[in-house]
Amino acid sequence: MNTADARAAPGLHNAVDLRPRVRGSVLLPGDDGYAAGSSGHNTALVHRPAVVVTADGDDDVREAVRFAARHGLPIAVHATGHGQAVPTDGAVLVNTAQMNEVRVDPVSRTARIGAGARWEQVIDAAFGFGLAPPSGSAPRVGAVGYTLGGGLGPLGRSRGYAADNVRSFEVVTADGVARTASAEEHPDLFWALRGGKGNFGVVTSMVIGLFPVPRLYGGGLFFPGEKAADILHAYRRWTAALPEEMTSSVALTRFPPVPEVPGEVRGRFAVHLRVAYCGPEEQGRRLLEPMRLAGPPLLDTVQDMPFTDVGTINGDPTEPGPYYERSTVLDGLGPEVVDVLLDHAGPGTDSPLAVVELRHLGGALARPPEPGNAVGNRNRGFTVFTAGVPEPDARAVQRHQERLVAALAPWGSGGPFLCFQSADESTPDHVRAAYEPETFERLVRVKRDYDPRDVFRLTHRISARS
Repeated sequence: MNTADARAAPGLHNAVDLRPRVRGSVLLPGDDGYAAGSSGHNTALVHRPAVVVTADGDDDVREAVRFAARHGLPIAVHATGHGQAVPTDGAVLVNTAQMNEVRVDPVSRTARIGAGARWEQVIDAAFGFGLAPPSGSAPRVGAVGYTLGGGLGPLGRSRGYAADNVRSFEVVTADGVARTASAEEHPDLFWALRGGKGNFGVVTSMVIGLFPVPRLYGGGLFFPGEKAADILHAYRRWTAALPEEMTSSVALTRFPPVPEVPGEVRGRFAVHLRVAYCGPEEQGRRLLEPMRLAGPPLLDTVQDMPFTDVGTINGDPTEPGPYYERSTVLDGLGPEVVDVLLDHAGPGTDSPLAVVELRHLGGALARPPEPGNAVGNRNRGFTVFTAGVPEPDARAVQRHQERLVAALAPWGSGGPFLCFQSADESTPDHVRAAYEPETFERLVRVKRDYDPRDVFRLTHRISARS
């Protein structure tokens, strides 16, 4: 560490004292591995932490938290780099990517998942026992971080949010103490961790329930963009009577002209219906028939598949890149909502958004778990998610997203959707709006108990002083 770095980060000349205490690595600006250890999935956010601790186990996490406390530094956590809300400048960044052990117990139908494990590891480990986790649509996302933010995936309507299925967490809180949070131990902390994101500590592992879902009837129907009105109205009618075994979404997508995109939709505007049905293929075909008839589709990839192929349903991007995201929650999907979506992102518009997606809620997502957790908006019907790349005009993307969210506000919460809350939704007002008022106030009380100095503030911040 050079003299300029030491002046820029007071107290970090003592980082050398941390190195013998940590089995992993302690990396300062300029060190090999520092850039890789601090970079996130969204490259529109640039991170300059004071020190990166690549943890090799729970003890390393405790040492990093205690070091931060001694020097009055905030703590940020990085596993796969997804979901980071704000730059981690000046922080002690705990990188948990190496803590990626996954152990499946087929008898209890649970998995113990390390802080850095990706859902794809859990999916593969569980599949050998005919089981599946409540994972997301993108299997390369970190399992723990996803779950702390609620977690809405292809099994959502039949199995609930990922956070609903957690049995326990191992967590290091702001005082450097390792705790077990469960229904029996620290139940208030357990409640808050399931939906309260990274505000309460560094989760080093979790135990989560698995389900006997070895296969799905899933995939996508791709329709011409000029048929968007017909498809969205058909989707509105179709979702009104679906069983909860069918989880679905529909997206207005402007596909880039790249080889990874199927030729039928490459470089064109299309409507992409995504479905995941937990049941027999024959029954799934019958349920999907009204949407197939709404077409005809340009491309139909829906088929019986092993759960290990679940990531092909949405085909979410796997490589880092710059993007802006916004979201909101709707009470339902009436004709007026469809009109708003078409006015802002339909055919013939100058929308700069790559994706505007509707996801169907309800079913098990509407039922609070026992014991309860901080995931709210369970009475809502749909969520809207938008994404765009900041090139060539970043501000045009943000303005368009702001106008769309504002136009949809009369039919929903007006606030962001917790599971998809982005870096552009990290202001105090956005964070508060992601929860019902009584839930937010309870989260503040738990924050005061476990992190009164707001050490864990480099996230969608819930302040102890709110």
